[in-house]
Amino acid sequence: MPVIYHESTKQFHLYNDEISYIFCVMPNQQLGHLYYGKRIQDQEDFSHLLEWGFRDMSPCVFEGNSKFSLEQVKQEVSVYGAGDLRNCGLHVVQQDGSSTTRFEYLSHQILPGKPSLEGLPATYVEADNEADTVRVCLIDKTLACQVELQYTLFNQLPVLTRSMRISHSGTERIRLETAMSFNLELPDKEYDLLSLTGAWGRERHIQTVPLHQGIQSIYSLRGHSSHNYNPFIGLKRKNTTEFLGEAIGFSLVYSGNFLAQAEVDTFDVTRIMMGIHPHGFSWALEPGDSFQTPEAVLVYSDKGMNRMSQVFHELYQQRLVRGFWRDRERPILINNWEATYMNFDEDKILGIARTATELGIEWFVLDDGWFGERNTDTTSLGDWFPNKAKLPNGISGLASKITALGLKFGLWFEPEMISKASKLYEKHPDWVLSVPYRPMSPGRNQYVLDLTKAEVIDYLDETLSNLLAGSDISYVKWDMNRSMSEVFSQGRECDFQGRVYHQYILGIYELYERLTGKFPEVLFESCASGGGRFDPGMLYYSPQGWISDNTDAVERLKIQYGTSLVYPLSSMGSHVSAVPNHQTSRSVSLTTRGDVAYFGTFGYELDISLLSDEEKATVQEQITFMKKYRGLMARGIFYRLASPFQGNETAWMVRSRDRNQAIVGYYRILTKVNDGYRRLKLAGLDPHKKYRIAHFGERGYFGDELMEIGIVLNDHTSGEYHSKVPRGDFLSRIFILEAD
Repeated sequence: MPVIYHESTKQFHLYNDEISYIFCVMPNQQLGHLYYGKRIQDQEDFSHLLEWGFRDMSPCVFEGNSKFSLEQVKQEVSVYGAGDLRNCGLHVVQQDGSSTTRFEYLSHQILPGKPSLEGLPATYVEADNEADTVRVCLIDKTLACQVELQYTLFNQLPVLTRSMRISHSGTERIRLETAMSFNLELPDKEYDLLSLTGAWGRERHIQTVPLHQGIQSIYSLRGHSSHNYNPFIGLKRKNTTEFLGEAIGFSLVYSGNFLAQAEVDTFDVTRIMMGIHPHGFSWALEPGDSFQTPEAVLVYSDKGMNRMSQVFHELYQQRLVRGFWRDRERPILINNWEATYMNFDEDKILGIARTATELGIEWFVLDDGWFGERNTDTTSLGDWFPNKAKLPNGISGLASKITALGLKFGLWFEPEMISKASKLYEKHPDWVLSVPYRPMSPGRNQYVLDLTKAEVIDYLDETLSNLLAGSDISYVKWDMNRSMSEVFSQGRECDFQGRVYHQYILGIYELYERLTGKFPEVLFESCASGGGRFDPGMLYYSPQGWISDNTDAVERLKIQYGTSLVYPLSSMGSHVSAVPNHQTSRSVSLTTRGDVAYFGTFGYELDISLLSDEEKATVQEQITFMKKYRGLMARGIFYRLASPFQGNETAWMVRSRDRNQAIVGYYRILTKVNDGYRRLKLAGLDPHKKYRIAHFGERGYFGDELMEIGIVLNDHTSGEYHSKVPRGDFLSRIFILEAD
């Protein structure tokens, strides 16, 4: 069993073939951290790794012992108010205002498998032999409050998950002001900190900064995980590359306000914490109540960044995504948004759908503008009934006509939002998150429904269930187009207001759980004005997400590359859109737009009825290609080869698990005159197999040559293999490798 407890030393060792995680019960009965990293041999006693020493000005635990201070020792749970003067992960305020707590070891339990988290998304196992879990229970005897730490080690992956549950059995109310999901302390600061940053239209760009003394953090206070920061940070050693060196990834399975923080103290110890952001969070616990934190996922790699990403991909694709669509090939769809926006009628929609059928597209998705009096974004959110002026036969009638063409039908809605100009607002203005005696701040001409209220969740559940049950709908695009402001639940007491941000997210999860439970074969795709809530919490309910409203192929190189740091290709909504592009006004060839979109779920976002015959032929070729290789794209092993953040070129590849097949995407942004020679080194191939490259001559290339020397890329040299290579800006090339 890979979870060992040594009673004589009170030490826990969690290990598999790749990693070890070691912690102990310290002399004061609190938990100390000893080691996290590459697998080491087990032994009875690692107490020499619990480092302490005299530090002037540090409060100490015991009278007469000036060396043992919680400010200096590495801990598993950092608690406010008892001598640890750093930022702490657990802050409990008592009825008299005191914040001093002391959580001591009480018991532990080692379990096969992985228990679920109540009310929250989390990774899972399908058989108990896939993982082992240790639950360690700590108690503050004065408060009669317990903290249960849950550690799960996956047996076949270098993955450890952590969460915390606080249970109160005392006689007086207490209040949680901070409850982070985990605390990890590393013995040095010689790392670069990675984060995925950006804004609307440029989500998940990779930012790398060296750790230094002080606090470095990313966060969201927008009520959702946000375009600005993704709930992920990584650490890598200075010399770590995509394929060599140590890297650690930290990912939070949560969709709301979060904080991910690295604090380096003045002795160069690095403390990592991640969890619900303490700002705006205050959760009262009455006697008998409990609180569960979201799950954090820790991935360790000693084989570079690519290995870290591949572990996240496998875990999230196979043990976070659930249900009917987890292992199925995703359909090739067309969405009408950039083709029509809200200016459409049934005839226009059916014209696009007929062309889609001719080209081999499989699903049609009707986007915003189909409901209420929705002709602009100023009205009708909340009124989820069809606009009969546009759709005289309603959604069910349109869906029947679409399916009669041989397509499946999908629908957009934005259930969490409301317009002032709506029948729902007229009836229930108290359902809006707002302060009644203050002005509301509009965002996208809309406001946020209060999903902390059971009656709001019930209304949305009933309305959307009737819509899905009453029409032949196979796909739902679930959008969320504004951040929260005036976060106040009307009619609730003062103490409840500190719960609103988190309770809202629990409400979203409950609504998703209800709808996916009732309609298990409907494919849900999450969206939040593009990538504003693209996070592991959403993947638990929606196996794919719209990664950005920016559909420009050149911009998507950075977005898809950064997203791949954590998320699998099967989760990335990627479409071919119109040119000039609606976000950048850039014109990129239809070929390049397709070559970028292949590395995702693939679809179209333009008026295909306006394409020329030549363009339609290209679309048919793209669809044929994707249908042939989408299984490889979704389930293959992904490698990043050249970064768009570091130069003029981007490259990546996917190879099959048996190493017999691979697809390589290469993209050059700008043409250079009389440029030097270029070679692209591949990765992950079998060095002893010979691969033939489609449209690259008759000879074969051994895997070791392709990995150590590479593919010759030059488009200006002589030779039969290069004479037909296209030239110009925004060039793309797809290489298909098949082993002999």
